[in-house]
This record gives sequence, structure tokens and C-alpha cells, in this order.
Amino acid sequence: MQTHETIINTVNHPLEPLTADEIKNAVRILKKEQKISEYVRFVTVVLKEPAKDIVLAYVSGEKINREAFMILLDNESGNTYEAVVSLTSQSVVSWEHIPGVQAGIMLDEFEECEQVVKNNEEFRIALQKRDITDVDLVMVDPWSAGHFGIEEDEGKRLARAICWIKKFPNDNGYAYPLTGIVVYVDLNKMEVDRVEDHGVRTIPPTHGNYTPETTDSITFREDLKPLEIVQPEGPSFEIDGHFIKWQKWNIRFGFTPREGLVLHTVGYEDKGKVRPILYRAALSEMVVPYGDGSFAHNSQNAFDAGEYGMGQLANSLTLGCDCLGEIRYFDAVMTDSRGNVRTIPNAICLHEEDYGIAWKHTDWRTEQVEVRRSRRLVLSFFCTVGNYDYGFYWSFYQDGTMECEVKLTGMLNTGTFDESGISKYGTEIAPQLNAIYHQHFFNFRLDTMLDGMKNSVVEINTLPEKKGEGNPYHNAFYIDTKTLKKEQEAQRIMDMASQRTWKIVNPNSLNAVGKPVGYKIMPGENCLPFASDEASVMKRAGFLNKHLFVTKYDPNEMYATGNYPNQNQGGDGLPKYAAGNRDIENEDLVVWYTMGHHHITRPEDWPVMPTAYINFQLKPVGFFDRNPAIDLPRPKAKNSTCSSSCHKE
Repeated sequence: MQTHETIINTVNHPLEPLTADEIKNAVRILKKEQKISEYVRFVTVVLKEPAKDIVLAYVSGEKINREAFMILLDNESGNTYEAVVSLTSQSVVSWEHIPGVQAGIMLDEFEECEQVVKNNEEFRIALQKRDITDVDLVMVDPWSAGHFGIEEDEGKRLARAICWIKKFPNDNGYAYPLTGIVVYVDLNKMEVDRVEDHGVRTIPPTHGNYTPETTDSITFREDLKPLEIVQPEGPSFEIDGHFIKWQKWNIRFGFTPREGLVLHTVGYEDKGKVRPILYRAALSEMVVPYGDGSFAHNSQNAFDAGEYGMGQLANSLTLGCDCLGEIRYFDAVMTDSRGNVRTIPNAICLHEEDYGIAWKHTDWRTEQVEVRRSRRLVLSFFCTVGNYDYGFYWSFYQDGTMECEVKLTGMLNTGTFDESGISKYGTEIAPQLNAIYHQHFFNFRLDTMLDGMKNSVVEINTLPEKKGEGNPYHNAFYIDTKTLKKEQEAQRIMDMASQRTWKIVNPNSLNAVGKPVGYKIMPGENCLPFASDEASVMKRAGFLNKHLFVTKYDPNEMYATGNYPNQNQGGDGLPKYAAGNRDIENEDLVVWYTMGHHHITRPEDWPVMPTAYINFQLKPVGFFDRNPAIDLPRPKAKNSTCSSSCHKE
């Protein structure tokens, strides 16, 4: 039987996320002391994470000083503010105006923006030109406006709305783009700034429906037998608040409206003690550049974490649909833009998965078979950002490997063709329906802590041995290692020819053979951007042309595109952090890894995209003295599927 349980938050550690009561209290204190007006929106209310030394020195039962960090937007003045509220002393610790920035777009603003567009008279006239009379069937997606040097846009808080039309309320509107209409909305005034009508285009003729209720053109399969995942004795993990103990793993986690799932103080028990691996790990930024130069798509460059917030767009997960097995759920608690507590039930999923063979060997001389099954612990959440859906999965394996995987599904961004009926920048996925080529880049910030705070990063390239006496048959190859010493040299790209990888090491902690302990980044799918350096997206996301950055730890450097990427003209974030060229050898450092999915669209991606998978692993290389999964117990043979024992004595 599949089961689930929702975990209630408790405060028993300095990194526990804010509870609903703490959020209410923080908002109340700030409103009272700063006399917050009705025009002020609460963009972010999260735990202000204590300094590392405080967290690492914490002993269970000690008094915890709790603070909330807030970002606020005054719609009347357009000003953005940051505040820190002490929940311990019930007072405002700091209040600061942050000039020249635009805070991320809030969920409430999306909802309000759609209605503002539909109510606009000029927009309705554009609909009438297309013989559209029922505005309720219009679907409006507000996109971030970006920064393209348009003088009239300077200083305004803008969204760029693009539209589709449904034929009935539950229709898939992405099948019918209203390419030609672009509406700019001033989100501070919550009114239409301008409407652009680039001309009427033919709406594609074919529906894109995919549910039993909306289409009879799909014969749904009836030959799938039930697949049940059963753990009759319950799961193998233990939970205390947001702390997980599973096998030899110790994992603490949190959740923020911008990053979504956050890992804290990850360690692995070895030789009777928990050895630290990561202090903090989370999605830093996600950028989706589109590759069409036409008016309809040339400004579509979504910064999904920094502009919208992956966490605030998280789904409530459902047992049997999103999750299978013995599930434990955690709610995500945040605010709406008015400071009211907003809870996303079952936002985070925790469960175990069988993962095939952990290791196996058959001795052909004695016929002795030893095999062990692999199991992994998976911590995940899913979010919907407009047309796309993304799942973020952190997996922990019994051999000490960690994996970060992103699952991409949902709807393609669609448009129509101009009078030529073709496009070199997209695929005709259905008659007269265009899906634009694009890319998805995910940057992860990894605050490493391998056996302590002082770490280094080594680049490893595999090279062929030169012809010579020691290589008579030209088959030899070896690895060349180089320690990255400065931030400027630690900006690297992958190289398939040399099988380039990067290893995080602790030069102060040696393994059984006298080498520094380490964890290696094992890349999966990746790519580089095709936008030129002059493109707005490259100015604003200057980290995209490198797969790896390494910087010296600074608690204020959290995001690859800076604190406020929305409508930022560029120059902030990782390139700026690394410009100081600080020492990174044997230092408290942060590793930033970017992976990219290159999406040349195809008809099979329509009407709903089959899940694409992209990942990277952190794999122990010399961190342990031998295979840490050597102690897994022998599995029991199942008579129904195995006629003999899995092993022979």
C-alpha cells in the first residue's frame, strides 16, 4: 500500500525554515514599526540564515536567535527595500532602500496582469480585428520585459504579455497563438503601458488537447497492469523537522520562494563520524534564451529563478500521480504579496527508490555470486513556470554519490508563422504551429565543505601519451591535474576531447593512500549558448559561456545573476564576483556549475512534452578508503522471479 505523511515544521535548529507563525509575526512587526502602506508588496519573507560559524557550533537545545529577511516593493514610489526582523527581540534590525533595482515578479502580479490586459480597450480592439469576441477565452502569459535599452521603458516595472485563444474554457490555448499582439503592462501602476499590434496572422487549425475530457482523438491505453511500491515495515529514513537521517547520510534542507529546494549541511557517516561534504547547495539561476530574432520572440529570455521564483511556483504533489511508494511530504510556507501566509501543501517529496544493481561479481571458477541492490533517497519538488514544468530532484546513493537531476516537461512556447509560412528558427510541430528553438541553462551554487571549510578545486584532463619507448603501440593515456588558484582562471568549459572534469578536494585531509580526499563533478548533458556576447541575455547572464566558476565564499554572493536580475541591464552576478580574482586554493570556496539543455523542438514534443532529463553527479574520488557500499546486506531471493539463491556459499 502506498502511504504518505505530511511533516509539520518545528524549530529545533538554526536553519529550520520560518514557520507560519514566525512569518505572521515578522510581517506584523515590520508593518507596525515601519508603518507599511497599502501600496507595499511583500516580495520575499524567508529565514535570514545565521553565519556559518554559528550554525556549525550549534548544540541541540541551545537558544536559537531567529531572524527574518524580507524584500518589499512600494508600488507607489517604485522603491525596493530590504529588511531584517528579529523574531527573538521582536524588533526591526535593519531597513534599507535598494536603489535602481526591480524585485522579482510575484505570483499575485501575474494574476492581476492578465486581468488588466483583458480589460484594456485597445487590446479588445486588436481582438476584434481577429474576430475574437469572448475575452474570457483569451490566455495571457506575462513574461519579464528584460532590458533592451528602450528609453521609454527605463524606470518602469514592466511585464511583456503575449496571448493565445481558447475555443472553450478547458481548451489547450497554446495550440492557438495570437502572434502579433504584444502588451506591455506597468506592474506598479497595474495598467497597460502600450499595446503593439504587428498584424493579423492565421490561427493554426488543429487543437492541442490531450485529456480524456477534452478530446476523443486519443485512444487511451487499457493494457497497463498496476505497479505497486510497497515498504511493509515503513521507510528506512528518520525525520526530525527538516533533518533527514538515511543509511549513512545526514541531510538538512529548506525551501525558499526563489530557489525552491535548498540542501544544508550534507554529510556521510564514515568510521563512526559524520564527514561533511556540502554546507549549502541550491539552484542559483535558470535562464531560458529563445533563438528567434523576430519581434514575437526576440526578447524572450526568461530568468526563471531570479525574475519569477521557482519556489513560489511550486506544485502541490499528489500521491500516485507525482509520487509513488512510501512518501513523506513537506509543506512550503511563504507569503503572498500582501504579507499573508501562503502555504503550498505537499510541495516537497521524500522517498526511497530501488535503483538496480549496486555492485555484483560472479566468480566463474567457483560459481560464487555476490550481488547487492542499490537504493537511493530522493528529495524533490515540481514547479510550473508559465508554459513549462520543471522537476528538481536531489538523490543520495549508498556509495556516497549525490545527484542533481532536472526533469523538463509541459508546454512548448508556441507561435505562428509570418506570410512566408516558414521559420528557420523553429519547428512546425503541428499544421501552421511553430515552436521556437531554445535552450535551458541551470546554474547550481555548491558551497562545499569536504572534511572542513578549506577546500580547493582541481581540473583533470586526460591526455594521450606521446609515441615513444614506453608506448610502443600508441595506446597509453594518463591524467593531467591542475589546481585552480585564482577566480579568474577558475572559469572553465567542458572538453570532450580530454574528458575534462573538476574535483573538489581538501588538501588538509588525506585518504588511506596519502592523497587529498575529494568529490568529482560528473557532468551529464550540457551545451553552450548561441547568443552572441552583445545579446542582452549574455550581458545579464554573463556566466552562461562557462560551465564552471569557483569563487571565494562571500555570504552576500548567492545568485549567478545577482540579487535583482529583473530588468537589470547586466554586469552583475558571477562575472562580477570573480572580477576580484581572489585566492581559491585551500580556502572556504563556492563551486558554481552550469548545465544546459539544447532544445531543437520536434512534433513529438506536442501537445505535451515528454520529460527530458538533465543531470550532474557529485561522486566521491578518494574521499573514502574503499567502496563505501561494501557493507550492504545480501538481498533475499524472490521465489516468484528467481529459481535459485542470489548467491552461493
